[in-house]
Amino acid sequence: MPMKVILSQDVESLGEEGAIIQVANGYARNYLIPRKLAVAYSPHNEHLLQQRKRGLEKKKEQKRQEAMGLKERIEALQLTVSAPAGEAGKLFGSVSAVNISEELAKRGIEVDRRRILVPEHTLREVGEHAVKVRLYGDEEATLKVTIEKA
Repeated sequence: MPMKVILSQDVESLGEEGAIIQVANGYARNYLIPRKLAVAYSPHNEHLLQQRKRGLEKKKEQKRQEAMGLKERIEALQLTVSAPAGEAGKLFGSVSAVNISEELAKRGIEVDRRRILVPEHTLREVGEHAVKVRLYGDEEATLKVTIEKA
């Protein structure tokens, strides 16, 4: 049986803070509400949400602006990773989202590894690759990753 909840924080794959959504009863009671990601829907909680609405809109707009700035920084970046490879250009290991996240952190850009979408989950060949980075909402940046033989 579905249950209506009001999100207290942005939740990946569900919605932004302040959204009123329907989820499975068990998901709400066992996951969202105990972790303070949502509160149960009630007229009182909706009234409190309406009072906070203007502040939430400012917060969302600020997050969008930050995402646009981050998108520009990421797309202007050419990331180079050295990895051991064989003669044919096949890597002995692979370059994953974790490696890319660490390289971005070295350059002062903090991105959670789960937001980095690597084609086929890992890069296994020397050369240039395009990697998507999910930002806020529907915004995505394309990062150019060059893997060279170490």
